[in-house]
Amino acid sequence: MPHYMVSVLDRTSASATSEEMAAIDDFNRHLVEDGHWVFAGGLVAPDTAIVVDGRRTPAVFRDGPFVRSDEYMSGFWIIRAPSLEFARELAASASARCNRRVELRAFEGVAAEMP
Repeated sequence: MPHYMVSVLDRTSASATSEEMAAIDDFNRHLVEDGHWVFAGGLVAPDTAIVVDGRRTPAVFRDGPFVRSDEYMSGFWIIRAPSLEFARELAASASARCNRRVELRAFEGVAAEMP
C-alpha cells in the first residue's frame, strides 16, 4: 500500500488548543483502527534546527532552519492509503482535526517500515 506524508503547516510550535489535541487524538485512533497509521509526531520550533552538511570533512553545522519562512512544518503523519484519492480524504480530515493547512506528498517508490 502506498505511503504518504501529511505535513501540518503552522506559524507557531505547540499551538494546538486542548480541543484540537482531542480531535487529533481521535483522528490518530481512527488511523490506527483502520490500518492507515505508520507514524506521527510534532516538531519543535524551526529556530532550534541545525542544518548539517557532511559532504566534506569536517562536517559543517549551522544553526537555524534550512528555509526561512513565516510558516513551517510543525508536525506530520506518515500514513498508508490504497490510493491518492483516499490519501486526499485522510489529509482533508487531518486538516479539519488539527485546524491547520496540511501538505500531502507521496513517498517516491516503496516506503519500507523498520521492524
